[in-house]
Amino acid sequence: MSEICERLEAVRARIRAAESRFGRPEGSVQLLAVSKTKPDEAIRAAHACGQRAFGENYAQELADKAQRLADLDLEWHYIGPLQSNKTRLVAEHAHWMHSIDREKIARRLAAQRPAGMSPLQVCLQVNVSAEPQKAGVLPEALPALAEAVAGIDGLVLRGLMTIPARSEDFDRQRAAFARLRHCLEDLQTRGFTGLDTLSMGMTGDLEAAIAEGATLVRVGTAIFGPREAPRP
Repeated sequence: MSEICERLEAVRARIRAAESRFGRPEGSVQLLAVSKTKPDEAIRAAHACGQRAFGENYAQELADKAQRLADLDLEWHYIGPLQSNKTRLVAEHAHWMHSIDREKIARRLAAQRPAGMSPLQVCLQVNVSAEPQKAGVLPEALPALAEAVAGIDGLVLRGLMTIPARSEDFDRQRAAFARLRHCLEDLQTRGFTGLDTLSMGMTGDLEAAIAEGATLVRVGTAIFGPREAPRP
């Protein structure tokens, strides 16, 4: 078994243990392998061990990898901040977009989605910790953004994503993720249907995220090792 396979199995075991510990149904949490800056060979190794969903932070890197690895049955998720001049790359190559925080970006993605492709599955990024340096819509502005995005043809609004303030304290981690869960529940009470995704939790806090209802955790370091410098 390769080192990447061993790491994947360890992460999967963590997820299963957290599901059991916090009363979540087995298999209710999906693993997204964050492969940003990692070589194609690492993705192929992970795919050989049963991993299909991969997350990328850089639009050009996602597009390049999607084309080079087109022989594999992969599901590509874009999880980073996105500039307007990069939307076409994501629209043409991603299956999921996790980090929408502006109506303008959503409309560009829909307009640039190639005819014949399935609708882009999207999450709205929420800045639950109100950190000025981070992307994401503030919770009080979320309903208006959700209403705008839900009405755009070519997109399917699936849920919410967050990257909360870093903390080593388990209770603080849980509190941040609980705020995102409350945001999702609020949207559901407002009549938004089909919201089934909470994209939250990474290598250092996935247990807290699962405790608060995460349906997808984004893990890179624990699978592929320390992050490498992005390619120019």
